[in-house]
Amino acid sequence: MKASFLILALALFGASVPTSAKHDFERRAAHHSKHHVEARSQHAWLGSAEISQGSLQEAKLDTFRGDESVLKGWNGAKMKEESANAEINAEAKASSKKNNAAHASATADAQTEGSASAGIAGDQQDHKGKAGLIQNVGRNRRWKTAIAKAKDAVGKLTLEERVALMTGVGWERGPLPRCVGNIAPQKKIGFEGLCLQDSPVGVRFADLVTPFPTGITTAATFSKELAYKRGVAQGQQARAKGVSILLGPGLNFGRAPAAGRNWEYGGEDPYVIGVAGAQNIKGIQSQHVQACAKHFVLNDQETLRNTYSSNVDERSLYELYLHPFKDAVEADTATVMASYNRINETWATENPELLGNILKYRLGHNGATISDWGAQHNNVESANGYLDMAQPGQTACCDKSIGTYFWNENLVAAVNNGSVPAVRVADAAERVLAGYYLLDQDQPHPKPNFDSFDPLDPSNQHVNVIKPEHVQVAREVAAAGTVLLQNKKKTLPLDVKKLRKLAVIGPQAGPAINGANAFGDRGGVDGYLGMGWGSGTAEYPFLVDPLNELNQLARKTPFGLYWSLNATDYDRIPKVADERLGVDAALVFVYADSGEGYISLENGVTGDRSNLTFWNTGPELIKRTAAVNSNTIVIVQSPDANDYEDVISNPNVTAIIWSGMGGEEGGSALVDVLTGKTNPSGRLPFTIAKKRSDYSADVNYFPGLSDTPASFDQAQLPYTEKLEVGYRHFDAKNIEPRFAFGHGLSYTSFKYSGGRGKWLDQKEWNSRAWSWPTPKWINEPVYEVSFTVQNSGGRDGHEVPQVYLSFPAAAGEPPKVLRLFDRVPIPAGQSKHITWQLTRYDLSIWSTEKQRWIHPAGDYKLQIGASSRDIRLNVDFKSAA
Repeated sequence: MKASFLILALALFGASVPTSAKHDFERRAAHHSKHHVEARSQHAWLGSAEISQGSLQEAKLDTFRGDESVLKGWNGAKMKEESANAEINAEAKASSKKNNAAHASATADAQTEGSASAGIAGDQQDHKGKAGLIQNVGRNRRWKTAIAKAKDAVGKLTLEERVALMTGVGWERGPLPRCVGNIAPQKKIGFEGLCLQDSPVGVRFADLVTPFPTGITTAATFSKELAYKRGVAQGQQARAKGVSILLGPGLNFGRAPAAGRNWEYGGEDPYVIGVAGAQNIKGIQSQHVQACAKHFVLNDQETLRNTYSSNVDERSLYELYLHPFKDAVEADTATVMASYNRINETWATENPELLGNILKYRLGHNGATISDWGAQHNNVESANGYLDMAQPGQTACCDKSIGTYFWNENLVAAVNNGSVPAVRVADAAERVLAGYYLLDQDQPHPKPNFDSFDPLDPSNQHVNVIKPEHVQVAREVAAAGTVLLQNKKKTLPLDVKKLRKLAVIGPQAGPAINGANAFGDRGGVDGYLGMGWGSGTAEYPFLVDPLNELNQLARKTPFGLYWSLNATDYDRIPKVADERLGVDAALVFVYADSGEGYISLENGVTGDRSNLTFWNTGPELIKRTAAVNSNTIVIVQSPDANDYEDVISNPNVTAIIWSGMGGEEGGSALVDVLTGKTNPSGRLPFTIAKKRSDYSADVNYFPGLSDTPASFDQAQLPYTEKLEVGYRHFDAKNIEPRFAFGHGLSYTSFKYSGGRGKWLDQKEWNSRAWSWPTPKWINEPVYEVSFTVQNSGGRDGHEVPQVYLSFPAAAGEPPKVLRLFDRVPIPAGQSKHITWQLTRYDLSIWSTEKQRWIHPAGDYKLQIGASSRDIRLNVDFKSAA
């Protein structure tokens, strides 16, 4: 989501902020507000309440019936495999028109059912499969109970009160303390209101919280347990701060390595993203805090995100981009956030096929669907498009002076004139309350004790919610997500007892000169880099940099520690790193950064990275250090892939570590790995190519276009790679990566043996009766694979076995796709027998013709190994389907 760029460091921490820094904050804040106002004011449908009201009489209900008469296909598009960019874009436009026409045919009944003449008191009878409404049938007992309570509560509310449940109070509006999103209380039903707050790494705009390791670092652990533990800790802190809905996790794809928000997400594979996200959701919600799975869907770059249309074929949508949200729904996520972009020419927030047919009817989401901040564009279209909550509420974000709302009195008028069925409003209000009741938030729940916009206001209680176990979890996840890419001559771990001297080069090794929070929303780089920038950030209570940890270690051991944190003082490098001075090893810290598009860095990067090189003088620091020390170790802090070719070709670079973005404990976690206190087990959740053109997709920078409706026709983002994203593309095109997806070294070694498989239930399921929401039997295990992993080295460690599936050739799938993985502890010299199971869903593909999951007949292969290119075992099996 977007939010104002605020000056928080001074007030939150009592620090003295230099005037120049303050001016920089103000400049960025002004730019941010201007960007929002300009972008939104140019939308013809944005404006006064009178303008919105004037369009009501002509509005048509974009809806469908909640049964098998739903529209078939993804926006009616039937993409052919040979489609090129132009064909995909043209087809997307045609499908949008076709979809609108099909929706219009269902309008008459829906308008009759939902007209004001039906009356508020009688609209509860319209909840049973009538046109214009999807039955919200709870997917399990907890949801059924929550929905029943919500229906009872909504039945006691007037139309205006129901609409208030759907409409945010407004940015920087409402009584203090304020969250980034607020829903007003409804005292007559005992509803205390909702506080919606970023972010996926911790509670944003609050002091004394933990910024946990980022999404990309958490994904690199390949660990279900750690993703869950991180979620539990996040939920505990959010609840203690009074947050009702924590806006995370992010479930979008690292489709293009340079995309700005990749650090918030889980990489390039739907199963890794889905598992990490689902476990995070379970952890957060175990603490009675609602999670929010975002951004639904295909919001995979920042450039022109308010304008571009992500044009995707139906099969790729279902098999790749919907999968993490399927996992989220099955993990009972209370809410889902709809994205900024258009999908096949229709806004995500007013897309009945996307939010209605797919998310609610097919996937079975029972809770509310929330707009991203400022992503709502219309009154009637968004309500009938199955959006349930508009945030922050006004017609644009993020400016408190904006007093117009698409909903509120406009939505009331739309119901009264028949443009929006009353049952649609009742359903939305029920979904808002269902998540509230699901997480028992009607029971005593802390109220917000911080204000997002005025840290000096007395409503800020400065509650310290950090517990020692939270710090430990942050450190453990950051260490487990650290990836050892290269380790020549067994350079690592460093034997500190034998070290004479160690050199540290580069500003990213040390502390920020003006403090960890000097740049609002982390929109700048100074010192150790623990996260990217944007709304997905949090305020550091402290930030452990590697140099500080090494200093403590040097004092304790002891050994000599010498450093140069100046990015351009090349003359100092030989004075501290030359091996002729007895320096045993030199650590060089380099970085790249990215973030959300409302902040522009001084190097001109606005969200998406403009290249994949290391930033600033990083390449030169490596070159000059390696020239004087033949044991140079490169530490990379970055949100995704970089260009490593010059580093790899340098014979004096012995080891390379990708430390990701590890949050507040990233520095301590890195030193744990460097010294062997933690045996590295992190795995790349993305592929690192030898050259940028090797990737399956790249950011489209849309040169010459603006993020306004004037660019609609040209701002087309075709997903021409279809199923071949990331490692799937490298396999299909036989391209050798520099570092493969799933790659990561250890200080010990592992041997695989005894791969076997067997059917648990071989009955064919293609002829089995299908139903929506997704039937439970599709997720039942039907095939079992087992194998043994031995720790054949001399250190205890964790291995990350990965099981890839190869479908029959006729299925049209990439050569192999990841299906099973986890982080497994194995003591030195011991073995672990692993037995995992695949479900019917795992063995199925999406059929655009049958509109269901089907299992292709033929020869299958399971490939078991330590990465997508390090396969150790194969298990072949047949299926007659």
